[in-house]
Amino acid sequence: MNMNNNKHLVAATLLIASLAGCADFSGITPQARMRDASDLGLPGATPSTAAPLDTQWWHAFGNDTLDQLEAQALQSNPSLKLAQARIAAAQAASQITHAASGPQLDAQLDVTHQLFTANGLYPAPLGGSVQDTGTVQLAASWEMDFFGKNRAALQAALGMERAAQADAQAARVLLSAQVAQTYFAWVGQTEQRSVASQTLAQREQTLRLVQDRFNAGLDTPLELRQAQGALPEARLQLATLDEQMALTRNALAALIGEPNKPLALIPPAQSAIKPISFDATISANLLGQRADVAAARWRAQAADQSVASAKAQFYPNINLTAFAGFSSIGLDKLLQAGSQQWGVGPAISLPLFDSGRLRANLGGKTAERDAAVESYNAAVINAVHDVADQLASRQAIARQQAEQAQAEQAAQDAYAAAQQRYRSGLLNALQVLNAETPVLAQRRQAADLNTRALQNQVALARALGGGFGPSTLAPN
Repeated sequence: MNMNNNKHLVAATLLIASLAGCADFSGITPQARMRDASDLGLPGATPSTAAPLDTQWWHAFGNDTLDQLEAQALQSNPSLKLAQARIAAAQAASQITHAASGPQLDAQLDVTHQLFTANGLYPAPLGGSVQDTGTVQLAASWEMDFFGKNRAALQAALGMERAAQADAQAARVLLSAQVAQTYFAWVGQTEQRSVASQTLAQREQTLRLVQDRFNAGLDTPLELRQAQGALPEARLQLATLDEQMALTRNALAALIGEPNKPLALIPPAQSAIKPISFDATISANLLGQRADVAAARWRAQAADQSVASAKAQFYPNINLTAFAGFSSIGLDKLLQAGSQQWGVGPAISLPLFDSGRLRANLGGKTAERDAAVESYNAAVINAVHDVADQLASRQAIARQQAEQAQAEQAAQDAYAAAQQRYRSGLLNALQVLNAETPVLAQRRQAADLNTRALQNQVALARALGGGFGPSTLAPN
């Protein structure tokens, strides 16, 4: 390339660079702002006195059956496999974007059998004749990303990949919570069925005593009909619980990916399940502990990079191109030294008039960015709301359990007193059975509250992120 050509190239580059300064972004600016912990009134991130949640937080309950169900669900559930497929798709997209910013090398082979026009560029005898032409060469190109278009696109793709990874973690946390919630519902139903069976036995014994008293003329038909009516009610409770337990087992089987396989479950006592310790405050730590919040944040950051890439499209596009190979008329000469050809040089382009395509693209990317930011803000608000609700429920359930324990103890004391008076001959057996009724009712209430307490611990573990953290993601 001679000196004059160099001068022309420099002049063209300066002209295009000056035209690039005319890129018009006016009126297209982001409107949404990402909310932070201070906007939500959350205290700063402080060390917690409670042990951090493990990614397999359900082990803290100390129940082997739950551990096995969780392992099966995390291995075979389709929702997790779908999330993994989305990660693979996002990784492929980021690899494609990364490859586009690097050097490209193509091999070319063209062979043509053609008639050359007699009235064109080539005179006779080539003009008007039929010849074989061939070209074999390598072509290389490399886009010089001076304005950061490809770098921003790559960062956007990597952000979407990390968002997909966080989505997979969110799906994992949700699935593990669903398994634990369903399992504890089944444990509570089993506990309630045991009490319902005792209630049915008590009603049957009561009916026999009333029948005997009626036959002896000590009770009226009213007392007999009341005792008879209590039996269907007790059997109804058992039938209802049997249905609930069957549906709960079906739900568990579906969660672990084996909907047609009956589960052989051995119910533990609710009292044998250990509670999990939680911090009773909500701090800024929450925003980094929730996978759904992290996914929304990375999508918002990726959208920022997409806006930067869209802006860079207003500036010149500079490519270095080169080719080297052989070209000839007549295939017998294709690989001869005289058929060699090569070329190298820059290619510079700048969009000057595109009927508003670039502005529309930038406007669309900016709108997508605002939508991603607002989705992040919504995820943050929902996360704080979720944890606040679970903490409020935990406190309320604890108060209800304390009151119920006192009520149950009072019923137990009354029942014990009735038994003592029966042994002393001051009460009959029917009165003792009637004194047992409040005890059985309180036991059912206790089983229900214990179920709610266990499910609340699961919900709180999920709301606090289920052990999620940036370290749980695979490196890019």
